[in-house]
Amino acid sequence: MLQAVGLPKQRTPKGATFFMRKTTFEEAVAQILKEDSRYAPEAYHFIRETLDFTTRSLKKPTEGPGRHVSATELLEGIRQYALKEYGPLAMTVLQAWGIRQCADFGQIVFNLVNKKFLGKTDDDSAHDFDHGYDFATVFRAPFEPDKKK
Repeated sequence: MLQAVGLPKQRTPKGATFFMRKTTFEEAVAQILKEDSRYAPEAYHFIRETLDFTTRSLKKPTEGPGRHVSATELLEGIRQYALKEYGPLAMTVLQAWGIRQCADFGQIVFNLVNKKFLGKTDDDSAHDFDHGYDFATVFRAPFEPDKKK
């Protein structure tokens, strides 16, 4: 699903190859926010960082089809990275950015896909994120005191 998209090559009339200017991540996020303001810019940066974290954790290649990360893999990477970075505040931070359920991650990812900042396979869909995990279970429960019986 999520792979960085390479710079497109073009040939000049004399045959020299040059790279077209690619939209920066910040420019892509700014464009997305004009069209869809549900999520804070930090949410997009978080997804980008989480994708890098997940590909490293899974020891994915740096490029090519083997770099593909499924929705399930990314959701697990998001869980791990959020807990690592924000600990007991993970759910609060995500909610402050407008993220309240796994489906929101799918919307953010596909906003980036639609701006050609991330790639996807034909089988990938934003709905792949819809039935992930319960936020309270994964982001709050690990920090609650053990209940004594």
